[in-house]
Amino acid sequence: MIRLLEIGLLFFLLFVLQNKLYARLWRLHLSVSVMFTRDHIYQGEWGELVEVIENRKRLPLAMLKVKFKTDRHLLFGDRKGSRTTDQFYRNDVFRVGSREKVTRTLKFQGGRRGYYTIDQVNLVASDLFFSHQMTAEQHVQARLYVYPRPYESQEMRLSLIWLNGEVLSRRHLLEDPFEYRGIREYQPYDDMRSINWKATAKTGAFKVNQKNYTALKSVRIFLNVQDDGILKKEDCVEMSLRIAVGLGFFFLKQGIQVSCHGNGVDLLTGKPLSIALRAGDGQADAICRGLARLDLTRPALPFGELFEEMLFTQDTGTVTCFVAPNPYEDFVTLVEKYQDTGKAFTWFYPVSGRENPPLPPKLEKQIRLIHFDAS
Repeated sequence: MIRLLEIGLLFFLLFVLQNKLYARLWRLHLSVSVMFTRDHIYQGEWGELVEVIENRKRLPLAMLKVKFKTDRHLLFGDRKGSRTTDQFYRNDVFRVGSREKVTRTLKFQGGRRGYYTIDQVNLVASDLFFSHQMTAEQHVQARLYVYPRPYESQEMRLSLIWLNGEVLSRRHLLEDPFEYRGIREYQPYDDMRSINWKATAKTGAFKVNQKNYTALKSVRIFLNVQDDGILKKEDCVEMSLRIAVGLGFFFLKQGIQVSCHGNGVDLLTGKPLSIALRAGDGQADAICRGLARLDLTRPALPFGELFEEMLFTQDTGTVTCFVAPNPYEDFVTLVEKYQDTGKAFTWFYPVSGRENPPLPPKLEKQIRLIHFDAS
């Protein structure tokens, strides 16, 4: 009987000791990280999220729960231990031995374009007998862009071929101030700053430097995401972003400079989209990131107030593309005003289904309808 009491007392002392030991030391030399393996994927692509738990002490962790939440539009393939409401809540259970590192990879699909973050994980651990739980929070910094997928269709390809012809046929030849191809006689329309005074002194007649010409080819994209009607056209607005990406990629691949501007609000900066004119692969990435961060739950900013001045004063040597799913009166009036200047432009108009909407008569020839199946 005494022997049993001694064993019971010893067990009780061990139980209390390990309980106090875990309560004090379970977070010591324990690191937990959650990260995306890539900083971006395209809508519809699969990505990976990696959880790494490293226990660099001798004390094992019989049970460690790692909990975090992220947006429900990241569609995880393994949904065990998770639930989805307005957010996606993940609860993964690990058993981590002494001085052990455990890595788990979760596959997910980018269901919708956007900018996704995981900023915090909640940790729950227990002692050896699962009698007591300890909790902690840890800051993490996992960031992922889901880019809009460039829209492709036969209708879109034909529109791009037509637009490309417009860019090539309407390109402007501009004087290059850094290259000269000789000297000629002064003409009344010449700028006085172009006079070559040495040649003038030698010949006794005004001579001017004759400059070479350079072909400037550029495209600028104006995106109007205004959608404040009674019947929302969310699918058409999202398609507008995909069309904008498709336009950008098409011309950037040809070495043409592209800029992109829109009246949607950036969820990080609170400012409207504005990607300055550039060429190259980096510009494609900049456009995609800007479009991914647009917060379409917030009202669009007034298009004319933002871009009217830019539209009419910064169009030398460029072709303009409008992308808009709604023919609001103020927008149509602005585009008609731009048309009256004789500048080259095209309006890409996404339409859900095969039925053609009524178009502004004055702009009809410059509008390219892009039909798509919303389902």
